[in-house]
Amino acid sequence: MATLPHLAAVALLILAAAVAVAASSAASDQSTYIIHLAPDHPALRGTSAGGGVAALGRLLRLPRHLLSPRPRLLYSYAHAATGLAARLTSRRSPACSPSTLTSRATSTPPIRRRSGAASPVVVGVLDTGIYPIGRGSFSPLAGLSPPPASFSGGCVSTASFNASAYCNNKLIGAKFFYKGYEAALGHAIDETEESKSPLDTEGHGTHTASTAAGSPVAGAGFFEYARGEAVGMSPAARIAAYKICWKSGCYDSDILAAFDEAVADGVDVISLSVGAGGYAPSFFRDSIAIGAFHAVSKGIVVSASAGNSGPGEYTATNIAPWILTVGASTIDREFPADVVLGNGEVYSGVSLYSGEPLNSTQIPVVYGGDCGSRLCIIGELDPAKVSGKIVLCERGGNARVAKGGAVKVAGGAGMILVNTAESGEELVADSHLVPATMVGQKFGEKIKQYVTNDPSPTATIAFRGTVIGNSPSAPRVAAFSSRGPNYRAPEILKPDVIAPGVNILAAWTGDSSPTDLDIDTRRVEFNIISGTSMSCPHVSGLAALLRQARPEWSPAAIKSALMTTAYNLDNSGEIINDLASGLDSTPFVRGAGHVDPNRAVDPGLVYDAGVDDYVSFLCTLGYSPSMISLFTTDGSVANCSTKFPRTGDLNYPAFAVVFSSYKDSVTYHRVVRNVGSNGDAVYEAKIGSPSGVDVTVSPSKLVFGEHHQSLSYDITIAVSGNPVIVDSKYTFGSVTWSDGVHDVTSPIAVTWPSNAGTASM
Repeated sequence: MATLPHLAAVALLILAAAVAVAASSAASDQSTYIIHLAPDHPALRGTSAGGGVAALGRLLRLPRHLLSPRPRLLYSYAHAATGLAARLTSRRSPACSPSTLTSRATSTPPIRRRSGAASPVVVGVLDTGIYPIGRGSFSPLAGLSPPPASFSGGCVSTASFNASAYCNNKLIGAKFFYKGYEAALGHAIDETEESKSPLDTEGHGTHTASTAAGSPVAGAGFFEYARGEAVGMSPAARIAAYKICWKSGCYDSDILAAFDEAVADGVDVISLSVGAGGYAPSFFRDSIAIGAFHAVSKGIVVSASAGNSGPGEYTATNIAPWILTVGASTIDREFPADVVLGNGEVYSGVSLYSGEPLNSTQIPVVYGGDCGSRLCIIGELDPAKVSGKIVLCERGGNARVAKGGAVKVAGGAGMILVNTAESGEELVADSHLVPATMVGQKFGEKIKQYVTNDPSPTATIAFRGTVIGNSPSAPRVAAFSSRGPNYRAPEILKPDVIAPGVNILAAWTGDSSPTDLDIDTRRVEFNIISGTSMSCPHVSGLAALLRQARPEWSPAAIKSALMTTAYNLDNSGEIINDLASGLDSTPFVRGAGHVDPNRAVDPGLVYDAGVDDYVSFLCTLGYSPSMISLFTTDGSVANCSTKFPRTGDLNYPAFAVVFSSYKDSVTYHRVVRNVGSNGDAVYEAKIGSPSGVDVTVSPSKLVFGEHHQSLSYDITIAVSGNPVIVDSKYTFGSVTWSDGVHDVTSPIAVTWPSNAGTASM
């Protein structure tokens, strides 16, 4: 999931970048650039997508040597940005036209990954498209009214996507964006390999769309697993699908075009299970951050995945404060498959294997490392050593299901997949092609010792089906879920919340197998997969419910409600566990906590913010007025005379402090609005100070006299008067405002001086 470099130019500033993707020989000197322009720039009036080529270079005032090969316009943006996407020569320009910022458009890989009356809310899903054929998740509920008048979008027909047959009062939008992808390929999409249409041939987009707003489907399941009713988080909401991701990834110019279209169409929520790999890019180089800013400025909630690059620090992406950033947690449903060793020991694991099970007869077991590949890479296992045996494989290097595929190809009878220390005790169930199970790192080490030390090791695997219960505890944070601190703005806590993202059942494409392996010929209506891609649409659906229940709330208020009502204890009453470490999770891992939809609709107080606040935040972060013009809705030059004392003064429902010394003290200002049913509510502060820190709130009591009244307070987070040097990099606490009915909780995260270095903007 690597992010490719960008090229940015602000006024006369040029930053170089490497060529992102090889193109055809005819266009080998060209790359795709996103050119941000002032709304009144003549290039926006003098060109249109697919035409105006001759005028493009002149209107952009490009030097002559940049005009060969001829520039080619891909997109014109007017709603989620103002500007163009164009193919230009990649030779560096000595100057750039004023009022523009140009960024190289690159590949951004997918993050792999109450029924009732009709809702006027539309969820826009930007993903791999949608597969509605024979899928009950996208059938309209009985009596569902026509699409809301506020939505102006629709469905696009192609040879492989019959809009009149596939779209209805549930699926009200289906479009696709491919010009950036084709430009990177250097040729047209091969339609024998993927569908140049809104049709989802991969499965990811179908899964996320049905999770967010799928209609109820009785008797759903993945083979015999997880049988029951499948229903999206907001089943009465409508779905508009925008296909932005293709076989080699998701391209910035296409992503921004989809944002532009979704905003113009009038969606209410944008669900984006896509993000950069590696460290999060600077906001002004991030098409998702720019598109999301424009969407939020028009009242659209943008929910996005935090990423699957955990458990390392600073791995969270989509970390702009106007984005609702979601990490992944487990649920209380397991698919146990136990390893039974020849010595009588039994070790629990998980699996979605649905073929002929192994019987109770013990089978010889071998270690993949002794048979050609400890990672079980296809083609590297020695069939002479593997045939008829269970193979012990280690996690990493290739897909988990591909390891089972390698065992199958080599003639193996089954597989035991063991976690590395990095993944710890995280258990992700997969639909393996051979009898297989995954075990945690601790059990894996014991099994490996037995296999390598016993002269004739044997084992079998016992598949237990679907189990719901309190053991193990839930939720727990997935090891793969990306974490903070925030790489670009360390005083803004990220991720914001966690939601179910492990072993999630949802609709699937009919054009691809559940494993996406070539040797897998199975087709299913539902699939069980894992990732922050799965947790994001859960929150998108909740945002849709809140938008319907509280139409007057801003995107920031909806985010605040979800954050301040989130819970931090699991179903055993303990702090939510981090599967990577086996220890208590922290706010850098779980954000404000696990979303709680029933509490979120009545949070008591909300922390609100709007465009002016986010502009002040960018000013405080050190962005120049011309950079900030990328984000402002009218393209105007920002007035940075009103910037905050600190970036952490943005009215955010969480607190992150970076101490520069062991005598430091930080004060943040906050404003809360009373949205509870009691206009005369009195809230008092309850403080849980992080270790080594004194936290004070002034005033400590907020007395409201009417509904929707706003009151302010200051919170001071200071090193204790007689500081004991803290031996950890971070300490954590919280502040809760309570009126006896509502508990409005904000996490506090402290970064100590030895770890106070931050990334550049």
